[in-house]
Amino acid sequence: MANEKMSQSPGKESSFFYGYVVVGASLMIMWIMWAGYYAFGVFFKPMLNEFGWTRAMTAGAFSLASMMNALLTIGVGKLTDRFGPRIVMTFAGLILGLGFFLMSQIHSVSHLYLFYGILVGAGMSCAFIPPLSTVVRWFHKRRGLMSGIVAAGSGMGSLTGPPVASLLGSIYGWRVSYAILGCVVLVGVVLLAQFLKRNPEQVGQVAYGEDQIGQQGNPSMAEGLSLRETLHSPRFWVFFPTGFCYGYCVFAIMVHMVPHAIELKISAIKAAYILATIGGLSILGKVLLGKAGDIIGSRYTLMLGFILICVALIWLLPAKTAWMLFVFGGCFGFALGGIAVSHSPLIAELFGLRSHGLIFGVLNIGVMTGAATGPLLTGYIFDVTNSYQTAFLLCAVISFIGIILTVFLRIMKR
Repeated sequence: MANEKMSQSPGKESSFFYGYVVVGASLMIMWIMWAGYYAFGVFFKPMLNEFGWTRAMTAGAFSLASMMNALLTIGVGKLTDRFGPRIVMTFAGLILGLGFFLMSQIHSVSHLYLFYGILVGAGMSCAFIPPLSTVVRWFHKRRGLMSGIVAAGSGMGSLTGPPVASLLGSIYGWRVSYAILGCVVLVGVVLLAQFLKRNPEQVGQVAYGEDQIGQQGNPSMAEGLSLRETLHSPRFWVFFPTGFCYGYCVFAIMVHMVPHAIELKISAIKAAYILATIGGLSILGKVLLGKAGDIIGSRYTLMLGFILICVALIWLLPAKTAWMLFVFGGCFGFALGGIAVSHSPLIAELFGLRSHGLIFGVLNIGVMTGAATGPLLTGYIFDVTNSYQTAFLLCAVISFIGIILTVFLRIMKR
């Protein structure tokens, strides 16, 4: 309570800190957006069955969405720095909701690529950077924990999205289900966006713990590097490819886990719950490892996340039964949570807050390039080999590269 009182401007008597509203609204926004996004894996097989497309062709729409995300992400970060999250997230909710709704109307692969690849990809370019870049401006102390709570929204989306999508699909079919998702996303995100404030000064407050940070003489956190200066830093070019490794492994699994489980004769409902397990444990990973990052540093949580992902993917290779896939899902989800929550605080730690959203956007190019490549290449390998084994082995190798990069990042001074 004492810390919260110190986070008020001198003229404010209220002890209520608006930063918690920002955290709550950001959490809910991410929950809604990612729940709709992860429904793609559940509707993957029904679309294959209806249209007779190849897995690579169908997964290509998800990859195109990731490419759109990567192309727009720098602009999103810059717009968030300049205009704040409320305007950016309002437009994101409109575009994403429309994209999901129009998925109910597709009749050709061109429709799939236009509505999901372009519109959904454009909307999802705002699903991570604006909320997390905003939260780090509201908190100096507890930055890792609050980033973890907000980032848990994507885990809550993957926990609830696949089961809800599977239930809706079993009742209404995948087309009506996408129309329902579109309406929920549009209304929910647009309304919640109105509660977002760019920084504490807008409501006459200061960031949580700012007084203590200031007494320690750390102006670099409030100022930091410009994007140009960041791009000349060797640390950034070690950090950047870790985003690709993360995006490749995570989205290859999130798109293809349900089809893989069904290939192993596991029911579609149970397969959706395996995907939900990944989301559920990612929530725990984001909160616990986010808190751990406040204590041991975000570089260690990034390293630990890659180690656990590599172990999980090695476990996946011989896994043939449901319980083994659930074990994989738990370990993989906890690990991806640790990596996801480390990015935003680590950017603040390495490069400061001056251009945080913009730098986060550049990093996200790496993440979404991996997200575009992973599902597409995994689907192609299956089409060629009629098995996911080689594709999952490649994921394990890429996660090991992530471990090596984080070791170098940890020992680098500049």
